[in-house]
Amino acid sequence: MSENTPPVAVPEHTVESFTRSYLRELNYGRGVDLDRASPNDKYWALSRAVRHYLTTRWLENLRNQYRDQAKVVAYLSAEFLLGPQLENALLASDLEDIARVSLANLGIDIDELRDVEIEPGLGNGGLGRLAACFIDSLATMNVPSIGYGIRYEYGIFKQTFVDGKQVEQPDNWLRLGSPWELPHPEYSVDVSFGGHTEDAPGGSDGARTWVPAWSVTAVPFNYMVPGYRNGRVNTLRLWSSRAKREFDLSEFNAGDYAEAVRARTFAENISKVLYPEDSTPQGKELRLQQQYFFVAASLHDFIEHVLPAGYDLHNLPNRITWQLNDTHPVIAVPELMRILVDEKGWGWDEAWAVTQQCFAYTCHTLLPEALEVWSVDLLGRLLPRHLEIIYRINEQFLDEVREAFPDDELRVRRMSIIAEQPERGVRMAHLATVAGFKVNGVAELHSQLLRDKLLNDFAQMWPEKFTNVTNGVTPRRFMRLANPGLSDLITEAIGGAWLTDLEQLRQLDGLANDPEFRRRFREIKGANKHRLAQVLKDRDGIEIAGDAMVDAMVKRLHEYKRQSLKLLHIVSLYEGIKSGRTPLESVTPRTFMFGAKAAPGYVRAKETIELINAVGKTINSDPSLEGRLKVVFPPNYNVTLAETLIPAADLSEQISLAGKEASGTGNMKFALNGALTIGTDDGANVEIRRLVGDDNFFLFGMTEPEAADLAAKGYDPGAYYESDPELKAALNLIASGHFTDGEKGGAVASIFSSLTERDRFMALADFRSYMDAQARVEEAYKDYEGWSRSAILNVAHSGFFSSDRSIKDYLDRIWGAKPIAQND
Repeated sequence: MSENTPPVAVPEHTVESFTRSYLRELNYGRGVDLDRASPNDKYWALSRAVRHYLTTRWLENLRNQYRDQAKVVAYLSAEFLLGPQLENALLASDLEDIARVSLANLGIDIDELRDVEIEPGLGNGGLGRLAACFIDSLATMNVPSIGYGIRYEYGIFKQTFVDGKQVEQPDNWLRLGSPWELPHPEYSVDVSFGGHTEDAPGGSDGARTWVPAWSVTAVPFNYMVPGYRNGRVNTLRLWSSRAKREFDLSEFNAGDYAEAVRARTFAENISKVLYPEDSTPQGKELRLQQQYFFVAASLHDFIEHVLPAGYDLHNLPNRITWQLNDTHPVIAVPELMRILVDEKGWGWDEAWAVTQQCFAYTCHTLLPEALEVWSVDLLGRLLPRHLEIIYRINEQFLDEVREAFPDDELRVRRMSIIAEQPERGVRMAHLATVAGFKVNGVAELHSQLLRDKLLNDFAQMWPEKFTNVTNGVTPRRFMRLANPGLSDLITEAIGGAWLTDLEQLRQLDGLANDPEFRRRFREIKGANKHRLAQVLKDRDGIEIAGDAMVDAMVKRLHEYKRQSLKLLHIVSLYEGIKSGRTPLESVTPRTFMFGAKAAPGYVRAKETIELINAVGKTINSDPSLEGRLKVVFPPNYNVTLAETLIPAADLSEQISLAGKEASGTGNMKFALNGALTIGTDDGANVEIRRLVGDDNFFLFGMTEPEAADLAAKGYDPGAYYESDPELKAALNLIASGHFTDGEKGGAVASIFSSLTERDRFMALADFRSYMDAQARVEEAYKDYEGWSRSAILNVAHSGFFSSDRSIKDYLDRIWGAKPIAQND
């Protein structure tokens, strides 16, 4: 945008002006009259009317940003799990009341239009949801930023259950289009693959010529990211892959219709599906294509389209920090080197000095197998020039290691970017750590373990590179939108400033001792439970009691998160009742809520889902347990359902093996909405427990050092199985086929053997401690006044877990960018 572009007029906030804008969009945008408009027409018109308001702010921000040349944060992420856009845009723009009145005057219920929206499933779980929270906070805090990702045509799969087994169906979230995106094909970028490299005569030191075999076109689609009522609107730019030559007329005329569009089909595969199944060589190659596709397009976009013409790239670190959200975007490092050395003619050392100041890396795991390693063969075939650059970076880096730690070749091998075993591959976390000027973990414990164990060699060499930024969640979506009753109660008590300064929740401390406040808090929790019951009935035909304890475990299905341990608790409780060991009347009525998707190729996770559903079917069909126990696993858990379930929860299950969960963000959402946590000292649980207090947290299980010590000594799950009669009875009941119509093979045999013979994540070692903690939960829940007090204190002491605080830490510790004051 030109510096001389005049300011854009911001439309006024009136019911009349909004009604005019709405009808204009309905008539001229959708081409229908009000009396013949479908629900989708009405939804589009509303969304476009709100978007029109945001667009004026967005253009003004872009104009000022171009004029001021402010430093920008570019958040590179393979996932952005945004959730529904309409309600967030209405809230951020402060148009909710005006839009409601305006549409009511036209005979339209705005709440019904919300249900029309199809949630964009552009993420798998915590990583994508965190990215969405962060871009929300960046805008709310007036920090210029761009989110870069992929516009997957099919998002994370739609999950259904057939005979209790997960079945994946395509998530065609774009089938009705999206009113929130702005395509800009004129800013498309060509992205190349394959081929070979050649000498570059007369080129700079290290320069080569890449001769690609094929290319695709990356088409940008812009989404606006509004800050909360501050006039700031940032950009999320998602890339869609298209063929450079989509249609071969000669092939078509020759009658080979499939061949005529083959290039288009091949190119579009890159942005077709989020996380394609990668158990095959073709799947692995497609994943690497996706990663390079979006970072190559993003770097080119910023350098060629965002920076002013003729900008001196030596000053690039003053204008941009590219934040690498996990290892997926790390191929951006050799891509920037390729641009500077091969295309801009820089010398190698000159380019490397700038590159090392432009990237920062967030690690999101403690599992070594979760750190991406790309086969040298695959990377060399798909990106030959980038592999050459990585080899040179590694060679130069290893010289530094040898100089810093002479006569320590074992260390050199450990730190090498190139792994030799089990096959020769590129360790992307090592590359990110070498190239990045900062490396951060996402919770205190995670960052400590990152320094002490996972990347210990690097931390010894560069201690100043490592820092911590504990994750956070946006209170706008996960409190104000998800829990309006509680939000209104809080605002009535302490004012409304807490939505952008969550530490103000501390003012609720004294109100935890107020019987009237506790009563109103319980009423809101009860209303949220009844809302959840209605949603589950309408959505899935599932009926639950509206007054039972909601015991929730909703998160990605993975062995380390130990859904199997939760299942053992349920089966043990059931077995105790049926055997007469546990009086039925002593059991607190509970609805056990699961929500999770298993990766399509993750067999053990899918078996766990099958077994949970089998146990649920048995328990739910037993009339003697009616009103006492219910196991619910609604399919296709997503942000929309989370916004209903989390405010209804009483107990939050955060039971991963200590030292395996990086942070978690669901644990934060539950605590902020007044659920008590039962959990291990793992991830951000450590900080939650410290903040809310031991009396308001149900701690169990081994610490990380204890778990590591047990593993080192040799963990024998069979010993725990034989020594604990309650555990043995639960496992034997599963193995007997009691929950699977006598079937003892399949998932039953697999889960039984995995727990009793291997039990990699030590569920059996923590079982007794977990059961004891659940007994404390039972007793505490019977004291409804005491439970309410603890729940309120969880809300009051969880303000630290705002994504606004996370972004402030990133600004202070890593990015060095500054908020920009907005014009009134």
